[in-house]
Amino acid sequence: MSLARLLDDQQQRLQALIALLEQEQQLLAQGDIDGDALATIAHEKQAVLSDLERMETLRRTVQQRLGYADGHQGAMEAARDAQCATAWETLLTKSERAARLNELTGQMLSLRMKHNQQMLDYIRHIAEKTLYKPDGRNSSQPGRINASA
Repeated sequence: MSLARLLDDQQQRLQALIALLEQEQQLLAQGDIDGDALATIAHEKQAVLSDLERMETLRRTVQQRLGYADGHQGAMEAARDAQCATAWETLLTKSERAARLNELTGQMLSLRMKHNQQMLDYIRHIAEKTLYKPDGRNSSQPGRINASA
């Protein structure tokens, strides 16, 4: 497989990952979260990431077989020599976008989890105040009515 073809395939997978991250963010921004949809997206993201990892390993192997150094500099030289430097730059740009979206998604998840924990803590706090005593009375109710105003 040519380097140009590998870079094109990687770009397509990155675009799919970006679309999934954007869908995930839309779901996280909603008031009611669709857990099934999030689980489906997580599964699809994992499949795309596995494909990307496999393709990146193949690209690095091709780069080494062609005699280029490991790393970013060798990748740039290989792309330039194969007349696909623009494809390499586009791949890098999409990779950076995916990384930023992934970071933002992580922050959104963290914020959502923090909010959920606060709500659970609040519910526990309320539940503790409304427990019944052995005499059948609610602990938050006084024994008699205070009618003074």
